[in-house]
Amino acid sequence: MVLENELRVLLVEDTKTTHAAASMTVSVGHFDDPTSRPGMAHFLEHMLFLGTEKYPDSGEYHQFINHHGGTNNAWTGTEQTNFFYSIDAEQFEESLDRFSQFFIAPKFDLELVDRERHAIDSEYSLKLKDDIRRVYQVQKESINPAHPFSKFSVGNLQTLAGDEADVRQELLDFYQEKYSANIMTLCLISPLSLDQQAEKVQHYFSAINNKKIIKSYPDTPYLSQELLLKKINIMPVKEQKRLNISFALPSMEPFYKTKPLTFISHLLGNESPGSLLSYLKEQGLANNLSAGGGVSGYNFKDYSISIQLTDKGLTQVDEIVTCAFEYLELIKESGIEPWRYQERASLLSTAFKFQEQIKNLDLASHLSINMQHYDVEDVVYGDYRMDKLIETETLELLHYFKPNNMRIQLLSKEVSTDTQAQWYFTPYSIEAISADKVAHWQQVKPRKELKLPLKNPFIVDDPQARSELSASAVPTIVAEDEGYRFWHRKDDEFNVPKGHLYLSLDSDQASPTPKHAALTRLYVEMVLDYLAEATYQAEVAGLNYNIYPHQGGITLHLTGFTGNQETLLALVIEKARERNFTQDRFKLIKKQLIRSWTNAAQAKPIAQLFTSLTVTLQKRSYEPARMAEMLEEVTLDELHEHVGAFYEKIYVEGLVYGDWLASEAQQLARRLKQVLSLVTKPSNESSRELINLSNRGMLMRELNIEHQDSAIIIYYQSKQTTPHQIGLFSLLNHTMSSTFFHELRTEKQLGYMVGTGYLPLNRHPGMIFYIQSPTTAPRKLLEAIDEFIADFNYAVMQITKGQWEATKQGLINQISEKDASLKSRSQRYWVCLGNRDYNFDQREKVIEEIKKLTRADLIKFIVENMRSKHSDRLVLFNVGEQHQQLEPIANTHVITDLKGFKQHAEKFNF
Repeated sequence: MVLENELRVLLVEDTKTTHAAASMTVSVGHFDDPTSRPGMAHFLEHMLFLGTEKYPDSGEYHQFINHHGGTNNAWTGTEQTNFFYSIDAEQFEESLDRFSQFFIAPKFDLELVDRERHAIDSEYSLKLKDDIRRVYQVQKESINPAHPFSKFSVGNLQTLAGDEADVRQELLDFYQEKYSANIMTLCLISPLSLDQQAEKVQHYFSAINNKKIIKSYPDTPYLSQELLLKKINIMPVKEQKRLNISFALPSMEPFYKTKPLTFISHLLGNESPGSLLSYLKEQGLANNLSAGGGVSGYNFKDYSISIQLTDKGLTQVDEIVTCAFEYLELIKESGIEPWRYQERASLLSTAFKFQEQIKNLDLASHLSINMQHYDVEDVVYGDYRMDKLIETETLELLHYFKPNNMRIQLLSKEVSTDTQAQWYFTPYSIEAISADKVAHWQQVKPRKELKLPLKNPFIVDDPQARSELSASAVPTIVAEDEGYRFWHRKDDEFNVPKGHLYLSLDSDQASPTPKHAALTRLYVEMVLDYLAEATYQAEVAGLNYNIYPHQGGITLHLTGFTGNQETLLALVIEKARERNFTQDRFKLIKKQLIRSWTNAAQAKPIAQLFTSLTVTLQKRSYEPARMAEMLEEVTLDELHEHVGAFYEKIYVEGLVYGDWLASEAQQLARRLKQVLSLVTKPSNESSRELINLSNRGMLMRELNIEHQDSAIIIYYQSKQTTPHQIGLFSLLNHTMSSTFFHELRTEKQLGYMVGTGYLPLNRHPGMIFYIQSPTTAPRKLLEAIDEFIADFNYAVMQITKGQWEATKQGLINQISEKDASLKSRSQRYWVCLGNRDYNFDQREKVIEEIKKLTRADLIKFIVENMRSKHSDRLVLFNVGEQHQQLEPIANTHVITDLKGFKQHAEKFNF
């Protein structure tokens, strides 16, 4: 519907949902920032959350959404800003009243201007060492400076500096000049009828002002002619070697109905034998390739072929570019065929027909954005629409993929640089690509090793779900023997011809030491690499798999259309058992894995603390740097020996859920058992031990992290794993989270990454408080968190009985939220098995416990377990580079020898 003020609205009625959602997309982004105020659109997005004329309290909106089982957020892009939230359906009308006021009468409180620009600065500071942001900034500096993409998008204290009243006035002017109903798109999803929703939209959103804005950006090219044929060398923070070959294209939006670029990427990014990636891998030049990325906007698409290089590849960049042009030539010569296009189109059509429902929050956001880009009849289908191959159109587009319309970007620690990017201080240099090279690339002919993909044997033309009903409400055991158990349930609700198959292989040899854990991970990476080419066509056809290590062994997860799932499973098992890895791939994958673990030291502090939390508490988890060290001297023979030992004795747990019949699951279980009996003897489940923090007081561990910010995590552990304790810890987190965020982030401005979380480890409930701060040292962060906990009792005492019951109901609604898809239900079933919840009813038991909990229970728990500085808890922290001179945290219980601590500490066994 379109309101009188020209606001375009999409309404979705979902009678089965208990959660409602709304999303507003505004056609204003950082391209609209005044030249003198980079980051203004982003700053405005932040300020809109902090009170309106009707609801002036700056924390009220966040608290209201949170307490009623919802979540909310927003982001600012190049040309749009998107605001979205979800909430219990009963509270939808009240939430619409609050949400609509953002766009009718925001308060822009003068007192909050300085506070929120500090929040923007914290957000900016958080990403200073993020390579994606750092490369993005170089890209901005190396394009046409007259194009709006060149603007600094985030903003910081420098760009938003000035007298608070003046900045507020500029913000108000920007809002009044840019925000208008006619360039907004709203999507609502709720169980209310369409008529009821239409009435509410009319009531709450008609007052948004329509300034009849006609959007236009300067008709200036993204890249002028003199900026083409450049090689841009960039030095990253993390160890990586990546080559991006990019081409300047016009906007692709007019082509969405036929998607010629999607078709070209489908051929260029292929990974089957004879493909560009396959050939580069064979030559030892590359490990990975993706085609089709790059930034885009109203008059440009910066198309990128991104290649992850080996050491050898780094020395042969020109040869790789030659191969890319040869493959493009092959596509031009013989790739533009209707059957190839149709293959991609039918995959999209099948994906649309059998798409699984996503969360209402994500759907609302996605649809409100689509409304800005597609014709109204294509808002739902536009992403999947691929009408027909228009050869002239595709060849015309391929004409842009030529050497004189190219730029090259090379990321490596080994490049030489002569310039530093503004804002993110990225070292880079720009050099011209010689005329000789361009002439050579213009004359290439495809070498015989390069081949276009064959017809995809895994594509099922018209998959259909079977109508058989499930024999039980939850999974049941269909096969069981010593060291072996297999669960199954036939889906009869989502009715898609898809299945999820999980197999967990437990082995005592998986991770008793850091070296074992490193070898297990290396084995997984080797198998994935070994399988990549053989399974690529299956993945394209919607059959996906993942193999990942855990504390007790490895897990294989297969998902997708059931028609060919068994074929893929047989292929994966066969390849995993072969284990004839080559020395060349072994060296490359080992190096890649070591690099990945070493790069973990460059992650943002809070991410490193989260990793260290599990490493500190789980007996069989290890620091990435330690595993990298263990892997350095490992040989291929040692890997083969480790794999042999891993399979000597294993315990298998499996689950099949979806469009599988019980007889098929039993047959599969028998076949798997037969295969496994050839290589292994049965075993018991591997133990998963967790450090017991009872009676230890406050334990501290400091990490040495090179970063300007300080960060802290405080973790409280439950001694029991009962539904009562799960309910108590969940409710504690739910009650505290929005107040903690508001007080420590919004009011005290301690940092951008601020929050609490319910964190179970090895079945034991836990609660964490975390902050990453550019302004405050760990000692002050710890004091602020302790002060918050100490004062929180009073906050609990002050809430009314009605508010308390509403808070509990919000959490209950969150926990009992209906599974939206086959995928989310399969994940829940698998988690239940991991938690030994064999009746699949722990959720219901937890809800019953939450219903019984009183405010007195919560207060008693806080007083007895959290209010004293000597409470049992683990504190992890790092001291930022700018806080080194400040007073440190004083504590006698410091973990300095992690290995010794884990060896001698008491443990919970699981």
